[in-house]
Amino acid sequence: MSTTYEQAYVHSLTNPEEFWAQKAEEVHWYKRWHTVLDDSLPPFYRWFVGGKINSCYNALDLHVENGRGEQLALVYDSPVTNSVRTFTYRELLERVARFAGALAAQGVQRGDRVIIYMPMVPEAAIAMLACARIGAIHSVVFGGFAANELATRIDDARPKLILAASCGIEVDRIVPYKPLLDQAIELAETKPERCIILQRPQAQAEMVARRDLDWTELAAAAQPVDCVPVAATDPLYILYTSGTTGMPKGVVRDNGGHLVALKWSMKNIYGVDGGDVYWAASDVGWVVGHSYIVYAPLFIGCTSILYEGKPVGTPDPGAFWRVISQYGVNALFTAPTAFRAIKREDPNGDFLRKYDLDTFRTLFLAGERCDPDTLLWAREQLQVPVIDHWWQTETGWPIGANCIGLGMLPVKPGSCTKPVPGYDVRVLDDDGTEVEANQIGNIAVKMPLPPGCLLTLWNNDDGFQEAYLSQYPGYYLTADAGFKDEDGYLSIMSRTDDIINVAGHRLSTGAMEEVLADHPDVAECAVIGAADDLKGQLPLGFVVLKAGVARGHEAIAPELIQMVRAKIGPVASFKTALVVERLPKTRSGKILRGTMKKIADGEEYRTPATIDDPEILREIEASLADLS
Repeated sequence: MSTTYEQAYVHSLTNPEEFWAQKAEEVHWYKRWHTVLDDSLPPFYRWFVGGKINSCYNALDLHVENGRGEQLALVYDSPVTNSVRTFTYRELLERVARFAGALAAQGVQRGDRVIIYMPMVPEAAIAMLACARIGAIHSVVFGGFAANELATRIDDARPKLILAASCGIEVDRIVPYKPLLDQAIELAETKPERCIILQRPQAQAEMVARRDLDWTELAAAAQPVDCVPVAATDPLYILYTSGTTGMPKGVVRDNGGHLVALKWSMKNIYGVDGGDVYWAASDVGWVVGHSYIVYAPLFIGCTSILYEGKPVGTPDPGAFWRVISQYGVNALFTAPTAFRAIKREDPNGDFLRKYDLDTFRTLFLAGERCDPDTLLWAREQLQVPVIDHWWQTETGWPIGANCIGLGMLPVKPGSCTKPVPGYDVRVLDDDGTEVEANQIGNIAVKMPLPPGCLLTLWNNDDGFQEAYLSQYPGYYLTADAGFKDEDGYLSIMSRTDDIINVAGHRLSTGAMEEVLADHPDVAECAVIGAADDLKGQLPLGFVVLKAGVARGHEAIAPELIQMVRAKIGPVASFKTALVVERLPKTRSGKILRGTMKKIADGEEYRTPATIDDPEILREIEASLADLS
């Protein structure tokens, strides 16, 4: 007898237009679509063509009109500032409508881009929703990124305005944002007309005359504005993700497909509904923050938690349990890194038992592969289902998951369970042939992708095709490697390109290599992602010095670490650079990064037949042994 999941999955693949048209009936449309899926110009598929919609209306106005106005929409909990702020749906709507008016008064119109360079404060979510309200396209840049990274995004998006805060706050320090913003604008060829700055009490930013405006003053003087209907196919936002080259990739998300898919995912994947309390412990600068702090919980009518803190250290390993208990959280979504940190600090769960977690139903983990030990520890401590699921910035919502709302399937630790309805997931060898069960291959998804996934890259259709569609025509290449077992369960094992996962943050080792190569004493270099018990992976740099350089490792390594911190940002967690005599290469000159990674991770490896000198691998082993 087929399960609800199996019925939904088969329906989504055999008749995707009917499947998604039914889901689209659950959202508000100003004008109904005339074509569910436009496949006339592959690979540029479009969903709900002809429809008119507004994402902010569906997130806020609709709920106020339907009687949910006094329910909490957003709870901001900040242990780093020792403050809490709450917003009902009515209050959040008023704030968003007024700030949308402030943007409109500055000339921001439908289709204009607005960069948001903000920490985890309610104003970041308000800014995103305000942009959606007037049809502007927002692009949130994570506050931990360095000035040159922000500059590249300014030049690519060409924003009308930049919204920023005076600072972000870490556990034990204040991070001024305004100097980074000023430097980025100086570096960028594109200059925004205005910057609107939220002055936080922890740091006062110096304002640039005739360019910078005060957020609080501007919002107070603004008049609220109504929602602007936009085409379902109009972009809602651009989110930049690390690429294998120096130029970031601007993932473009539409309004209509995004709304339909994310609202459906809340009930069917996460098992939550209107009135539930949902917490995604992420950052608005990442895709999880877009999808599951701001948009999806509000689409469905949940109370969403926006947390400015850490799983440990703010103040202790009970931080997550305190939030769950205090606000009656029903479902938590975070990265395995968070639970590895909690496990390290509180292996017996002593802090957990200090809190009443009766409301808590499900833990969801994503952002990196969850090792079975972490999943089993969390399940034993919490006594609730622990669901490992898998997705990407590009898809915007899960590809593989145990869909709670469709009937929970048995959990297999190490697996993200099965493909989510809408995703035709295949495991392919290098020739594009599907591999047998339990054989590792390249994970790909047959086109078209379901609603809510990337449409293209911003101003870069060729790059979209080259990055994702060129290796297997007709398939989206995830750049993840893994396998399906005999039951169809999907396991994601590693990346197939140079993108590594550091605590759930996707970062390019190629970009780090570019930084190391800029050091005047470095002849060549390689960066790999080495396994780490806490953060999943950490970047590990190897550098070969130029001939005649007298300084050694002790002098140069700190300089390299500081360069990466300055140019990529602290988020890279680049803390180790090894000076070596030479790098292992093939006879054609390709650095054997995969083999180096296996050595660093303590895995068995075969000496590649194409290596120019096998003895170099022994030297790498010795260098790593000295490090440990």
